[in-house]
Amino acid sequence: MMHTKTSPRRGLRIVTTGAAAAAALGFCSVGAANADTIVPLPGGAITKTLADGTVVTVTMADESATVSPSMGATPLHRNVWVSGSAKVEISGGSGAEGGSIEPGYIVGCQLTLGGETGADAGIGAEWKGAAEPTAGGAGTVSIGPGEAASFPILDLESADDFGGESHTGEHSFEGATGSVTWADSTMGVEGCAGYAQARSYVNVTIDTDNVTSTVTLWGQPFSIG
Repeated sequence: MMHTKTSPRRGLRIVTTGAAAAAALGFCSVGAANADTIVPLPGGAITKTLADGTVVTVTMADESATVSPSMGATPLHRNVWVSGSAKVEISGGSGAEGGSIEPGYIVGCQLTLGGETGADAGIGAEWKGAAEPTAGGAGTVSIGPGEAASFPILDLESADDFGGESHTGEHSFEGATGSVTWADSTMGVEGCAGYAQARSYVNVTIDTDNVTSTVTLWGQPFSIG
């Protein structure tokens, strides 16, 4: 039997029902010179009908971000704590028996990550030609001007039959509904001397008797300084 556990380093919680409480706009003091900025985000929803008639609805709610200078206290470093909840509902068609949910964030340095939410919002023409970022360690991405990174929220660890370990950013579910909630998951960003943006995404992959399809929901972009 395969056992799955969640790495604790990002403060992640996976649930099948319910959602985290939405954050309110405000400021929390972290010292005389610096302050955390709490950014409430609108979330969103999309509905897509697959080729076999299966209807997939993806919803993101209770999304927020808390942005602060890093402990390094330099313009090249930022810390962001993100929270939110993603849910998928499946109906009709040839009968899907589950799928997977992959939540994450795109982080860009001096790039436009788009302005709309939904299925066709995209991530902005500038991002598509961006160079690949370099890894900065667990929970951290290192990006320079014109670069962007995909930051997965989940870090699920599975043991195989041979005692080895594998990691995945996808949460699998069975049946017609599934959901994931994350709270105060940490993103560290380093190396960006200019302005930086981030935006959430949720990739939902559905398998039916006749088709396999991925539906992507984009969140609203927000500044991380």
